[in-house]
Amino acid sequence: MFPTISIIKDPKQGISTATLFEKTEQISHAGLSENEKEFLSKKLKKGTECSFLKYPELSFFGKIKAAEAYLEQEAARKAGAKLYQELKDAHITAVNLVNRHNSPLLSAFLEGLLLASYSFDKYLKEKETFQLKEVFVVGEEVSDKDAEELLNLTSAVFAARDLVNEPNSFLNAVQLSNELESLGEKAGFAIEVFNKQKIETLKMGGLLAVNKGSIDPPTFNILEWKPENAVNKKPIVLVGKGIVFDTGGLSLKPTANSMDYMKTDMAGAAVIATAIYVMALNKLPLHVVGLIAATDNRPDGNAYVPGDIITMFDGTTVEVLNTDAEGRLTLGDALSYAKKYDPQLVIDYATLTGAADIVAGPHAAVVMGNSSENIEKLKEAGFQTYERLIEVPLWEEYAKPLKSKIADLNNLGSREGQSTIAGKFLEHFTSYNWIHIDSAGTPFLKEADAYRPAGGTGFGTRLLYQFLKSMI
Repeated sequence: MFPTISIIKDPKQGISTATLFEKTEQISHAGLSENEKEFLSKKLKKGTECSFLKYPELSFFGKIKAAEAYLEQEAARKAGAKLYQELKDAHITAVNLVNRHNSPLLSAFLEGLLLASYSFDKYLKEKETFQLKEVFVVGEEVSDKDAEELLNLTSAVFAARDLVNEPNSFLNAVQLSNELESLGEKAGFAIEVFNKQKIETLKMGGLLAVNKGSIDPPTFNILEWKPENAVNKKPIVLVGKGIVFDTGGLSLKPTANSMDYMKTDMAGAAVIATAIYVMALNKLPLHVVGLIAATDNRPDGNAYVPGDIITMFDGTTVEVLNTDAEGRLTLGDALSYAKKYDPQLVIDYATLTGAADIVAGPHAAVVMGNSSENIEKLKEAGFQTYERLIEVPLWEEYAKPLKSKIADLNNLGSREGQSTIAGKFLEHFTSYNWIHIDSAGTPFLKEADAYRPAGGTGFGTRLLYQFLKSMI
């Protein structure tokens, strides 16, 4: 699937070369004729990347303008994605990567190149045939270890994209558990799957209520990466929303631009599973546990209904006012279960509210919680990976709409401030350092955007990995 990456001192002769630079004079020694330099200068006035083909070689130049470091890194990723498309269009399978820019950008350039190579053709009669086979990274800016780490991270992002792209006709809750077990076998982390009988024994009322309308049983998945050299005495727990398809239940969603994309409602599960996957592949010395409550949400004759009162795993009673506010019910059970680990920190990741999509769109996720220092570290990781976060407060006023006259809570609250109200609902089930990420607008794109393809984006895997790596 991925090309061989070699670190070399000088560009390989006779193959295509891609060059990053900041000023035009930095490419004066790139072996171009005067006519080629003139052609390049004219093209660069119209854009930041250009290429021209001298058969069988492609000369690609990406001009990265001086800016803040994280913006330069993102510009390099986008240049890498542009290069991949150029190579694919010309059917060129080997390339040199050269950096003439004053800043270290080759790793980001390589990252964009790799991330852009994704395709989901499982259900297509005509499969993708182009394969980039060799990448030669010129210089000592990227090490062999860096390249291996980046390949593993790209593999994790692709796994997250695959999971989000899979339809519910394949990926029900049981199959999701099978896929997670496969990831565990490949990377070496442990996984335990609770079946419906075990979930009933535990009295996970939120998960069981949402599952009542499904003909498929729910699962509760515990993923664990616990290396012997872990630097943390208490585990970090990651909780992912695992609604494999969300019709809204009896509070039925409209189809256009709503229900038709609800195979993506398990993107939180995909993100936390693949973050643990790449941690295990790269052997990060950090003890991490993942919790995923999985089911679909359908309007069957036995489905839970508005007005029902359910009892959650921790004993909290909840009045159901809207069956489409189901994610917070399954997450509430998982967050309560997390207490048994006496965690150092818990992060839940979910496509939870349309309000978060309105706030951030596809460009960022919304973050809130009670651990300010870790939120700041997460936001910094967001800039480093360009999977950014917008923080909103968890003021007590947002809890008032969740009061019920006949139960401890209701599951809806008011329309205004809904992303924060959902966060306040989840907060009720926490008693530890906790962060909530609502990524409703990020997991799926209708049209490709640079190295993020149309379909599943894998947004969040790189973010969590960067954050967890910073804790070592």
